[in-house]
Amino acid sequence: MAEERRPQRLRTMSGWLARLGFTDADSAVTLLDGCGIGSREIVERVSQGADPDLALRSLCALAKAYAGLGEERPADTAPTLEQMLEADPEMLTRLVAVLGASEALGEFLVRHPAAVMDLRATTMPLEPRDQAAYEVVLSDVTDGDALRIAYRRQLTQIAARDLTRHSSYEETSAELSDLAGATLATALRLACAEVEGAEQARLAVIAMGKCGGRELNYVSDVDVVFVHAPADGVDEQRATRVATRLASTLMRICSDHTREGTIWEVDANLRPEGKDGPLVRMVSSHVAYYERWASTWEFQALLKARPVAGDVELGREYVDALMPKVWQAVTRPHFVGDTRAMRRRVIDNIPSEQLDRELKLGPGGLRDVEFAVQLLQLVHGRTDERLRVRSTTAALRALVDGGYVGRTDGAAMTEAYTFLRMFEHRIQLDRLRRTHLVPTDPGTLRMIGRTLAFRTDPAANLLKEWQAQRREVLRLHHKLFYRPLLDAVAAMPADALRLTPEAAQARLEALGYNDPRAALIHIAALTTGVRRSAAIQRQLMPAMLAWFAESPNPDGGLLAFRKVSESLGATHWYLRKLRDEGAGAEQLAKLLAGSAYATDLILRAPEAVAILGDDAELAPRGLERIVTETRSAARRHEDPAEAIRTVRRVRRRELSRVATSDVLGRLDIVDVGHALSDIGVATLEAALTVATRTVAAQRGDVPTRMSVVLMGRLGGREAGYGSDADVMFVHDPLPGADESAASQSATAVATELRRILAGAGPDPAFEVDADLRPEGRSGPLVRTLASYRAYYARWSMVWEAQALLRAAPVVGDPELSAAFRDLIDPLRWPADGVSEHDVREIRRIKARVDSERLPRGADPATHLKLGRGGIADVEWTVQLMQMQHAHDVEGLRTTETLPALHAGVDAGLISADDATVLEDAWRLASRIRNGYVLLRNRPAVSLPSNANDRAGVAWLLGYGIDGGEHMVDDYLRATRRARQVVERLFWG
Repeated sequence: MAEERRPQRLRTMSGWLARLGFTDADSAVTLLDGCGIGSREIVERVSQGADPDLALRSLCALAKAYAGLGEERPADTAPTLEQMLEADPEMLTRLVAVLGASEALGEFLVRHPAAVMDLRATTMPLEPRDQAAYEVVLSDVTDGDALRIAYRRQLTQIAARDLTRHSSYEETSAELSDLAGATLATALRLACAEVEGAEQARLAVIAMGKCGGRELNYVSDVDVVFVHAPADGVDEQRATRVATRLASTLMRICSDHTREGTIWEVDANLRPEGKDGPLVRMVSSHVAYYERWASTWEFQALLKARPVAGDVELGREYVDALMPKVWQAVTRPHFVGDTRAMRRRVIDNIPSEQLDRELKLGPGGLRDVEFAVQLLQLVHGRTDERLRVRSTTAALRALVDGGYVGRTDGAAMTEAYTFLRMFEHRIQLDRLRRTHLVPTDPGTLRMIGRTLAFRTDPAANLLKEWQAQRREVLRLHHKLFYRPLLDAVAAMPADALRLTPEAAQARLEALGYNDPRAALIHIAALTTGVRRSAAIQRQLMPAMLAWFAESPNPDGGLLAFRKVSESLGATHWYLRKLRDEGAGAEQLAKLLAGSAYATDLILRAPEAVAILGDDAELAPRGLERIVTETRSAARRHEDPAEAIRTVRRVRRRELSRVATSDVLGRLDIVDVGHALSDIGVATLEAALTVATRTVAAQRGDVPTRMSVVLMGRLGGREAGYGSDADVMFVHDPLPGADESAASQSATAVATELRRILAGAGPDPAFEVDADLRPEGRSGPLVRTLASYRAYYARWSMVWEAQALLRAAPVVGDPELSAAFRDLIDPLRWPADGVSEHDVREIRRIKARVDSERLPRGADPATHLKLGRGGIADVEWTVQLMQMQHAHDVEGLRTTETLPALHAGVDAGLISADDATVLEDAWRLASRIRNGYVLLRNRPAVSLPSNANDRAGVAWLLGYGIDGGEHMVDDYLRATRRARQVVERLFWG
């Protein structure tokens, strides 16, 4: 009924305003009637403001205030605000933008309606102004309130340019900083007029923080440091008192709250000793403090230091004296760690209820960007003066241009930082309050969203974008701020980073490079030029050289690094990975300088570098996964040659993975044996498929089932890097098949399998040795299951039963493999154990092996396999125990040495102490044997006699670069003790 009683005009007007977007259309009608604004054009423009209702309230109040100006209104202006706005559409646009986004600036204009004329097309500067221009504007200011009014008028113009998108974030922040600098200069001028004897002291105001970096907010404390000096002929103490009064008066003028409000707080707490220190210091006092007492964060704060007011020469003297110390601060102990810890403390101190709303200090906030950028500046700025810039966005550009941050990451971080800073600006602009908390009020969020060009559901889309940018900042912060390369570079002396020819050669010699001249050639090849890759290499090189020097072969590591870099340097990921994931760079250095075997695999396929730094990728893959991949590769390619090339590539990749993990100390010797054996099984499985298909294509269907029986170390899952694949081939003709044809086909398959795996190619060969088969090389390469049964029943010797302890029929036809296992189990684990005659025969054969197979001139004390207390001694002792007791002890029925040894302890067949002695000797000998292959890429026979080889193997085993003799002592001690146990248990 109330609606029906309203005049038609009001109902029509209210509906129109509602359609325009005013939330309280009735109040809007009342406001318009009261202020006399009737222009539809103006109302429609107001409706386009960020908050139309706020803009209309402020506009109507301003119209009334403007009407009351009377004679104060300039003669060239219209008598009413409405007329002036209709005549100046640009002014209308600016005014609506300001009034719709800032209640505080609207209130200011209502208090000082003449200030609205600053937005006219004829008076409004189109381009941002610098500090000098603002100082001219403020030159007629004579007191504090006049300064506050003049400051707000200039702030209104900056906001108008910002909100109408006539200035970018960087331009706006720089202009706010320049206005702050001019305000400080004006406040100092006023202070000089107020303080008696002001001429007796020289005072410079150094802007810090965001003002120093020319990236100030709309509302922020302005961080400063005061530097003073006595005027000519003035006593130092007198000058200090005067300078202190000048600084205090300046701070009061800017910080006082009056009827005109306040400008901002001037915060001098970044000065030496903070609040407890003197407000002003001379340059020499500042220098002394930073040389002796300053904390890490104080050097980080100095990054932004910029003279903005007062004595220009004194300000320059301050900067010139302290900035060199900023760029050396990174060499302080724990600098990088302290900086990271400080960032964590900032987050820990945020109240829990504010953590998710904290735009500046919270995770993924502005501080995450700033800390990451500043840490990169401080670490790399020692030697690269291009990084010595103050603003965050300028520093990001310099870091990208210098190759310290990837282009994509740099662009993403710049975009995120710009968005967050603009969001912060809009939050503060509303009430001109210093806050960094994201509002919860939907109306405020809607207003801010509209100022940031979110037109559809602005509040929701604003929050969605904020969360997306926050996640991106957090990702990039962790990537850059915790980059391991920073610790390595920060720890180096500056002369090592510059790599001048003379300093570099001296440095290389000191690091232990045998051929510094050759090393310099490699360095020059990688780092010379203007290419981005050369720039990144210049960052990497100092750390890589130091990491190479921690290994036994730094020269070889550098040469290999050059080869890998030349192979992969043009890829989009290689150098970026090493730069951004320092753990990968350090791991690569260790591989290239410490392992010829791993280096050879990497040089064969440099893309293997991609797994470095990724713990999940470095872990060896399980048998099932590798078998699935190799089997799929074998079946996917019709061409047998291409199929086996793919299988061998998979083998090479997995060998590289295992070798890498081993060199990096991530695998136990048992884990290495299992991993290498699994690779061998998967390779043989796929090769059998390819060979069978090849023979079938040549001869027709293969009329038999086949199985490959793993023997030796491969069967025992104790394969080493230099191990061949010891195998036996068994087949079983299909029902109705001609036995001769089946045998010929099986032999052809076995021969083809050995050929395709042993052939030369880009991937390592895999020798398949079938000499452990019955009758050795004199016997047939492949036998039927029946033939094996007949042979073992009639001719088998005890040494062949012992060899079968390692037999693992796991490749090929599952049923045939199971049948073969059923055949050999009674032979290797006889029901009543081995006879005394067989025990004597085993000992006789062992004695013959010790005397005849030990190479001439070999030292029995250092031969890894056949030496006293070596691998064979331990394995023969365990195998004898298996043959004697496996019929009673199920745990002994295994092809692996150590599980059998542990089962003997559990069964009381051997003491735990004796087992520990045997295991220690076996492990150490096996590790040294693998270590030598890793080091030199050739098999090891004895303990290395060459000092460099000993040092290299010891380093791989974790003894350190000088641990060669320590390793030898440990080996001799372990094998001597093992031999004593073998004498008792094996020889009796």
